[in-house]
Amino acid sequence: MLLALVGCQNEVLEPARMQLSLCLPIQENSTPRPNRVMGDPGTTEHFELPKYAYIFVMKQVGNEWSVWKCEERVLAEEDWVRTRYYGQNDTRGDSIFQYNKRILYSLVGEKIKGQIFAICSNKKLTFSPSMQSISNLEGLLNWKFNTAPDSIQDNLQNIYSTPYNYNRNGSYYCSFDCLAGNSYTIDMLMYHVASKVDITWHVDETKRINREDPSQAVRLTRMDACNLFSDFAYCFKPMENELASKPTSGRTVSIITSNDEGLWWEGRAYFYTIPYTVTNAGNYFPLQMIMQTNDSGDDYKPTLNLSIDTSSPFVPWLRANFMLSKPLAEGEPEAQYVSEN
Repeated sequence: MLLALVGCQNEVLEPARMQLSLCLPIQENSTPRPNRVMGDPGTTEHFELPKYAYIFVMKQVGNEWSVWKCEERVLAEEDWVRTRYYGQNDTRGDSIFQYNKRILYSLVGEKIKGQIFAICSNKKLTFSPSMQSISNLEGLLNWKFNTAPDSIQDNLQNIYSTPYNYNRNGSYYCSFDCLAGNSYTIDMLMYHVASKVDITWHVDETKRINREDPSQAVRLTRMDACNLFSDFAYCFKPMENELASKPTSGRTVSIITSNDEGLWWEGRAYFYTIPYTVTNAGNYFPLQMIMQTNDSGDDYKPTLNLSIDTSSPFVPWLRANFMLSKPLAEGEPEAQYVSEN
């Protein structure tokens, strides 16, 4: 999510202060209520507005960094308003949700130069280390939140933060530098920490029924995404989560079961997860799957190595498309998958 700096104002407000405004970019058809996913009338996408914000204002003196202000804020849903973004970033004119209550810090007698970071969620987060133990910029950039609880896994699409490596004009986009006595206004536009994984599947129409040999008819009767990231994840480095090896346990998302007759031959589903790479395995997110055709009892377990740009500030939209023309016991399905930042 982006943060826009409006900058030091020429006039002096009384008292001089720094004003922060929390903002979330949204798609043109998004609301905090369920939405139809474009192109698929059978599913809805749910977003909820944040109820908690965790904010750090870091002060720089020479090469030294310290915490000038840090706080947890409780946010009221009715104070989020839909508006347009008119700041200095590339998304000028886009729709955003903006928190209507300004966060104010007094600047009387202060000359503040530094950077601001924030993470927000509609569920209360727990961190490692604790918020109060952060003392410098290095510690803050390595700060993590716990994704393991089911309440958080179910909420990943509603967690946003300010990515540390999003730069404008060669500087972190949440940087500020203001003379003492002048007021400063900052619109903090934040981004998702979790990737959307969008999966489609299609069974060849000519293979869906085989009256001569029903065992050769193809039905996709199970598909799960398994062993998803369930650990502490970076708050401000969403593309730099790394594991020593592919996890063998973790969250499982059930996409198709043998009872889902309407999805046996084609469909679309999505979920949100924390992207990660495996040490020394390249810039790939290894999406582990379990698939089964015709209730055979034989599981096919592909790993989709989804290419990602780990240098990007923003988590990608990951997409996979499975094309099936024979039972999985007789060979792997064709799999086409792409990732988009």
